[in-house]
Amino acid sequence: MDYKQAGVDIEEGYRAVGKYRELAKIANGDSGSAHPAVLNGIGSFAGMFSLKEFCEAGRGMEEPVLISGTDGVGTKLDIAFRMKKYDTVGIDCVAMCVNDVLCHGARPLFFLDYLACGKLDAGTAAALVKGVAVGCRETGSVLLGGETAEMPGFYDEGKYDIAGFSVGIADRKKIIAGEKIQNGDALIGIASSGPHSNGFSLIRKVIPRLDEDFGGMPIGHALLEPTRLYVKPILGLLEQIAIHGMAHITGGGFYENIPRMFAAPRNGKPAFEAVITGGSWTIPPIFARLAAGIADVNNAESISPGVTGEKLSGAGAQERGAELLKTDPALRKLMFNTYNMGIGFVLAVDPADSKKAIEYLDERGFPAWVIGKVETVKEASTPGAKSGETGGIRFV
Repeated sequence: MDYKQAGVDIEEGYRAVGKYRELAKIANGDSGSAHPAVLNGIGSFAGMFSLKEFCEAGRGMEEPVLISGTDGVGTKLDIAFRMKKYDTVGIDCVAMCVNDVLCHGARPLFFLDYLACGKLDAGTAAALVKGVAVGCRETGSVLLGGETAEMPGFYDEGKYDIAGFSVGIADRKKIIAGEKIQNGDALIGIASSGPHSNGFSLIRKVIPRLDEDFGGMPIGHALLEPTRLYVKPILGLLEQIAIHGMAHITGGGFYENIPRMFAAPRNGKPAFEAVITGGSWTIPPIFARLAAGIADVNNAESISPGVTGEKLSGAGAQERGAELLKTDPALRKLMFNTYNMGIGFVLAVDPADSKKAIEYLDERGFPAWVIGKVETVKEASTPGAKSGETGGIRFV
């Protein structure tokens, strides 16, 4: 018995690393030579990022601060495996990390990924990492390195997991942590590209048939639309206006993420809540389809426990879901507490800056709307608000 017979193919690992080296060049915006900040190549024991380049990135900053974030893609990967489409979930992996780092005003510097599987296929692994490379290139992140773990008997053959982490930089005095949010600030919502990378355990329950027609394409392809990368437009916008707070709408949807932009009340400062104006943006059709699927499964389970969404939603599901979102408060809350509902990123800005911000974002292909405002919490417990010392959220 040798290592290959035990399930680990070292040669396939070598092939994968060779492909990663080429992808790192794509990620780093380079046609052949190494990025000047990277002191070694893919395949070393650790990634090395030059402090000289770090200092260059921090030029003009009084007190440079490193800001980091880590995340994965979750069960959206199952959709990729079933569709045999692997080149977008790597973008999701980068986006989930860099968008979080961005919430504090940081510019991403470098990224590392972790890929795990039961049996390594160099081509599949390279397709996954290609998405990582694209995400890094689009956000100005150096792909510094990573790890590929082949674990036979632990992961099913053909299944992969992917996660990563991002390190960014910001001037301490310019870190966005919610302290500058004021009563009356406008909340600007920036369009998502779909469910992004959240709520897929529920999606897989209510939409088991990925070949279902959805606007002329298999719904599986629509669900694999990668998470939007908000780094470049937001960093550009920060040079135009003051942004008081930012929230990346991930797991927990509106209810859990928007209140996270508020700083904890202290020194006599009030607690705030986000007041969201219903109908201020158009909810994309994919969420209406999901709402119909959830409603159908819930109704069916009351009669036959354990039923899935197969053969339930059928024709007209999208229209029914849109109507249910208007008429079923419990379903609507579930959806806004699970998904981004078409808003992937939220900014708190002075109302006088909202028009300029929206025009700037629209011009760069990121549709945006004023979706609400910030208000001082008048009571200890606001109806409809998520409990917590930083305030909550309310829909009107």
